[in-house]
Amino acid sequence: MAVTRWIVINVPSWLVLAGLVVGIAGGTAAVQALVRHRFPRLERGEHNEIAQFLFPVIAVVYGFLIGFIVLALWGQVNTADQTTRAEGALAAQMARGLEVLGGAERVRIRSGLLEYGRAASAEWTDAATGRARPGAETALNRLYGAYEAVRPRDDTQRAFLATSLASLRELSKARTERLLEARSNVGPPLSLWLVIFLTSGLVLGFSVVFGCRQARMHYGMVGAVSVLVAANLFLVVELGYPFLGEFATSPEPLRAVVEVLSTPR
Repeated sequence: MAVTRWIVINVPSWLVLAGLVVGIAGGTAAVQALVRHRFPRLERGEHNEIAQFLFPVIAVVYGFLIGFIVLALWGQVNTADQTTRAEGALAAQMARGLEVLGGAERVRIRSGLLEYGRAASAEWTDAATGRARPGAETALNRLYGAYEAVRPRDDTQRAFLATSLASLRELSKARTERLLEARSNVGPPLSLWLVIFLTSGLVLGFSVVFGCRQARMHYGMVGAVSVLVAANLFLVVELGYPFLGEFATSPEPLRAVVEVLSTPR
């Protein structure tokens, strides 16, 4: 959803967690106070036998659902991280062994790799939201041109050129996959959010109406459940965007390529 995407981009993660904890715990406590005041007979716990039967079922379903969602979202983050690492590793690998080429060709290819690394790192913020800058694409095309301009003079150079071109195609593929993943990533759909809110509401609702004569103990129990629900919602929000937020993958593999290629040889 656009709202959660904006939150992940603009609000620090600690503030998101604090806001969810305070908002959910405070709102649930207010509802609990109202319920205890309006329905004092609930404190007797005459309905607890039914609640004790239904609440574990709802809690198990809720835990399974949230666990499945968080696991799936974490898998998306790992996939995005692997794609970025593959792109950076391929660029670094292509920089090795350039000594077999002539001086001018070696300098031209090294400069092309460095230009692409810098352009890909510079466009990271835009690419994370699915918008690619033309600079990185231009640098990649120039790199293709630099390799195609090489005229191998022996078998060693031919083998190196063939391997490098294969790596370049893999690099281009990794970049395309990264951009497509970022562009198609819109977070959990609205229908899934509705399921999360519904099950979270059921868990909080049953904890509120559970009969308990000791108000302090009841508020403490409901507060603990509220914190648990808030933490789960925080994970869903933050993990929903593999290229955005604190839990997202980073452009460090691409920056590492720039550092390696910037080292004087």
